[in-house]
Order: sequence, then C-alpha cells, then structure tokens
Amino acid sequence: MTACPTGIAHTYMAAEKLAQAATELGIEMKVETQGSIGAENVLTDNDVRDADGIIIAADKDVTLDRFAGKRVLSVPVADGIHRPAQLIEQVQDAPVHRGGGASGGSAGSGGGKERSAAYKALMNGVSHMIPFVVVGGLLLAVSIALGGHSTPKGIEFDKGTFWFYVNTLGGLGFKLMLPIFSGYIAFALGDRPALVPGMIGGFLAYDGMGIYGADANAGFLGAIATGFLAGYLVRWIRKVKVPKFVQPIMPIIVIPIVSTLALGMFYIYVIGRPISWVFTHLTSWLNGMTGSSAIVLGALIGVMIAFDMGGPVNKTAFLVAVGLIGTNNAVMGMAASAIPVMPLGQGLATLLRRKLYSEQERETGIAALFMGFFGISEGAIPFAAARPAQVIPANMLGGAVAGAVAGVAGVEDSVPHGGPIVSLFGAVGGAAMFFLAIAVGTAVTALTTNALIDVKSRRERGRREAPAALVPEPVPVGVGVGVGVGNGGVGDGANGDAGGAGDSASTGTGAAVVDSAGAAPRATAGDGAADSTGADAGADAAESSVASTATTTADRAGPSGQALPEVLAGYLTARTVKVELAAREKRAAIREMAEMLGATGNVRDVDELVRVALAREAQGTTGLGEEIAIPHAKTDAVSAPVVGFARSAEGIEWGSVDGTRARLIFMISVPEAAAGDEHLRILALLSRKLMDTGFRGRLAGAADEAAVLEVLREIQ
Repeated sequence: MTACPTGIAHTYMAAEKLAQAATELGIEMKVETQGSIGAENVLTDNDVRDADGIIIAADKDVTLDRFAGKRVLSVPVADGIHRPAQLIEQVQDAPVHRGGGASGGSAGSGGGKERSAAYKALMNGVSHMIPFVVVGGLLLAVSIALGGHSTPKGIEFDKGTFWFYVNTLGGLGFKLMLPIFSGYIAFALGDRPALVPGMIGGFLAYDGMGIYGADANAGFLGAIATGFLAGYLVRWIRKVKVPKFVQPIMPIIVIPIVSTLALGMFYIYVIGRPISWVFTHLTSWLNGMTGSSAIVLGALIGVMIAFDMGGPVNKTAFLVAVGLIGTNNAVMGMAASAIPVMPLGQGLATLLRRKLYSEQERETGIAALFMGFFGISEGAIPFAAARPAQVIPANMLGGAVAGAVAGVAGVEDSVPHGGPIVSLFGAVGGAAMFFLAIAVGTAVTALTTNALIDVKSRRERGRREAPAALVPEPVPVGVGVGVGVGNGGVGDGANGDAGGAGDSASTGTGAAVVDSAGAAPRATAGDGAADSTGADAGADAAESSVASTATTTADRAGPSGQALPEVLAGYLTARTVKVELAAREKRAAIREMAEMLGATGNVRDVDELVRVALAREAQGTTGLGEEIAIPHAKTDAVSAPVVGFARSAEGIEWGSVDGTRARLIFMISVPEAAAGDEHLRILALLSRKLMDTGFRGRLAGAADEAAVLEVLREIQ
C-alpha cells in the first residue's frame, strides 16, 4: 500500500517502483494506492489472507486492523521509490502485526514521526470542529441581531419565540463544539475506541462547572488535553495482552469503559480541582486591581479575554467585569472592546494575506468576521487550535491594545456582552472610542498573526533538509495554514482516456500539502481534426473533445492552418515543448518555461505564474528524482490549464532527494477555479509512466518536438 500527504506523484511513483521490483524478482504483488480522491486497486480480504507480507510505504496514518496476523513493514513513501527491492526482502522478516493501530511507525521500521502523528490528530479535531463553530456561531449571531434585546443580565430573548429557539440551536452547536474537537483528536490517535472517552473528556472541559461543580471550565485548551490523553490512553490499553476470549470485546466494551473511567476520574480529581483553585484565586486578584491605572487594567482584561476565547481565563476576566456592572461600567467596557478582537482579527488576517490560508480557512474567516461583530469570540477558536503558537500571542496583543484604548478613553458598557452589536443596543458610553478600540485591536491581531506565520515559515524552510523536501510534513484539508499553491495537470486523450492527479500545498505555521489520485474515466470521442500525418484520427478526435475548453484555436493550429499534434488531453502541444532549455539553474528554468506557456495565450501574468511556482518550490522541491522535476502552480494568472515539457542536456540542480539533476521537466499550471479531479488523475498517469526507464530514455532521446509528443502519447 502506498500513500502520501504531499505530491501525489510520490504515491504513484512508489507503487510503480514496487511493482517493477516485484516483477524482476518473480514475485506476485498487488499495490493499493491511497489519495484524497480515494483508494484504488483496493486489497480485498482474499488478497490479505493469501499475502506473505504487507509493505506500507506511506507518510500518513493508515489503519492496520485488516492486516492483523500478517507480517507488516511500515516505511516512508520515499523508500518505496528508492529501495523497493530491499523492502520486498525485508518484509519477509518483518514483525507480525497483532491488530489495532495505524501505520506511521507502529509496524515495522522507518515509519513516520510521533510529532507528525500528534499534529495530524490536532488537525483532525479542528476540521471536525469547524462546522459546529460556524453553524453555532452564525445561528447565535442572527438570533441576537433579529430577536435579542438588551437587559441588565445581557442579551435575552422572549421564551417560546422563533428567535429564542434559533438561539437555543446555536447554543447547542457550541455545546457540541469542544466534545467533537476532543473526540476526533482522540479518534485520530486511538481509532474508534478512543472516540467515547475523547468526547466525554471534551464535555468535562466544556461544562466542568455544571457536571462536577468546578469553579471554572477548562475551555478549548482543556479539550486539547482531554483529546490527547484519551487517544494515548487507548493506544496504551490496546498494547495490554489479554486472553483470546476477551479480545473480541476489547474495542467495543472494555477499552471504551476503562479509558472513559480513567480519563474522567483523572480529569475531575487531578486536573479539574487545580484549575478551579487557580481561577478562584485569579478572580480575587483581578478584583483587587480595579483601582489600578486604567491602561494597565484594560490591557490585562484584554489579554485575559483574548487568551482562550471562552475558556477559564476569558471567563475569569469576563465575570469580574460583569460583577462590577452598576458600580464600575468601565471595566465591562474594556472587556466588551476586547471580546470581538479575536474573530475579527483572524478574519481580517485571511483577507489581507489570502494566499497564506486554505480555501476552507478563508471561508471560516468570513464567518469569524460575522461572529466578531456580534461579540462571539469563539469564532477564532479554529485558528487558535490549528496554530496556537502564532494565533494566541497575536490575539492577546490585539486584545491588550483594545482593552487599553478603551480604558484610557473611559468606554463604558452597561450589559454583560461585547462586540459592536452592544453599541447598536444603546448600551455603550463613548461609542466612537469603543469602535476605535475594536478597530485598532483587530488590526494589531491580523498583522501580528500574518507576521508570525511568515517568521515560522522562514524558520522551517531554513531547517528543512533534502529528505524532508521530498516529503514535507502534512496539514488537513480544511484547517491548513498558509499559501495556497497547487497543481492540476495533464491527461491522455489519444486513446479516449482522460485523467489527472494534482496536489495543493499550504505554507504557514506548518507546511501543508494534500494529494489526490483517482482512476481515469473514459472520454467520448467527438469530431476533431487529425494530426499533421493524418494518423490516429479517432484518437485526435477524443483529444479535441476533451481539450476544447483548455486550449485556444490558435494554440492548436500551425502557420498554414493544419492541426498541431497535441497530447495529455490537449493541455500539452508542440507550442509548449522545448527540446533544450537555455537556463542552467532552477529559477531561470521556471521563468523560461513560464514564458513558453505564456505564448499559448492561456497565461495572463507570467511574472505571477513564476512567483507562485517558486513559492511552491520553497515549501519542498518538485524534483522527484530519476532526473525528473514537475514544477507546478495553481493561480488565476492562468486562464486555462496548460502543460509544458522541456529537457536540459546537462541537467539542472533541483534538490532531488536522490541527488540527480533534473533533465526531464514538466511544468503544470491551472487556474484557481479549476474544478474536478481530471488533473489529479492525469498527474497520476504521468507519474507512473515516468518510472518506466525505457519511456524516460525515449523521451530523452526524442529528436524534436514532434518526436517528444509521439513519446508522450504512450501515457494511457
């Protein structure tokens, strides 16, 4: 089985290399490939039963339950590319998998790092939590805007009304948010048996005050703790050897009950009570500061409000401010100014530097802006959970600034709520300075967040070694951090096939790259021009049909009007082939190829295409080894998918993990709006074919552009 969280090319290159090595050794092998589109060539129960051993060449978690009782060797995907024969030999002496768990170091040797497993678990929790934050927050915001009214106790609703129930539904979304977050962190670490203790632990973090009488709830930081505790506890319990008659009920009865009891009691007696003690004394200390300088108190209130967004530190500052309403409304004014800064700041950050964030994060940022206006600080939790080291300090700085400005200006709030909405209810004294405090704090948070992401990204690039460049460390879909750069690619219409493969990368606090692969669907042949030789008319017709939206008429016609040969679904034509690059280094080669693609009319801005392609290279080389490089970019500087191919006789240093210089270079560019899986499947086909030594030799030896295109027609 091969799988990778980065360039899909690695998944298919490893599959092809392993299959080739097995053929040479006279061994029957079946290879399952796993990508974001789904699994292909799936190993059946009969396949597993009859297998002598299982090789897992993967850089992401792969469930191993179905391989219980078989010899399992788990290695990085790069090993599948560079030493397939050795893996086939090693698996014969690999340890027998006893059931449970996932790959990534748990079976055999050479698996992933524990750090990456923990990171992926955190991202799993974040991605499942986001819908609850967004739905719950937006329902609360809408109900407050249309059905709420200001009272000394806060924003309230008339019981039994429509908006009362909308607000209740929003509250339920928030109530489930932390249990889901904690539960799916645990699930990623310990599989299904960890889901129950993880979710129950999340409820304890959300409502310890109501469940066991705590003086403070632990909030989202507590949910992170319970998620990891539950996950690792279940993993430890699964290692305990039990009699055979007990084994069938272990995952459904024994492990969930034991882990839930252990985690729950540990949380209540060991974690919960100290948290209560700390925040009880913190409340007393904060109450004693109310006579201090307004700027100092405002900054402190703002820092605490921003720290954990509804957690115990936030609630401590908020309750102190609420307790002083009627005697010192200025303290509530400080809190009300800081409350919206976190979601507004994170939403603004996604607007200022859109390419630092994934599409899902940008959508979450819009929702966060909306929640911030209505004083729902939890809208920033997905950002803080994904990148706590960058987001929490930025939030605290922005909150401190907002609270300090409000303190100096004497802003007052007479209701226990925050955000711009309270001013519309007429509860704020000094509204102009109130909005100024929010605006300044929001700007500070947004700018600081993006600056810290940039700093972290530069440090990671500086530390990255060559092997890590081939397989960068992963981030999930949906909650990744950073510059969205991706590729879509090429396809083969010559034999009626269309397909694709592609990957998207995000850089920020952690480089995030997601890959996909899928089977090529059949394309329907239509009417189209034959190539210049008149041969393969039906094949060219299929290509013309698939490529009709991808290439311009001018790109497909030669000087005398005859059709130029085109392959890979029409994305690559004679105009996008160079038999010899003039460039001698990577940056210049990317520039030269981008200018070549620009001649098709499908590139609006060559400079922007170059910038995006180089940004992708900065996160991990696209040099795949075997003298191959596939630079790529997903950008709106491209109006339609276009693919180029070029050769370099002496080779260009591309940072490939095997040390070879790139001589065969494909450049793939697609627009941001490119939809569907076609490009993902095509790159999978291309990656597999490039592992064929004979194919590479024919491609390197092709005399001219027409000969190159004829060789590329072999991709099916």
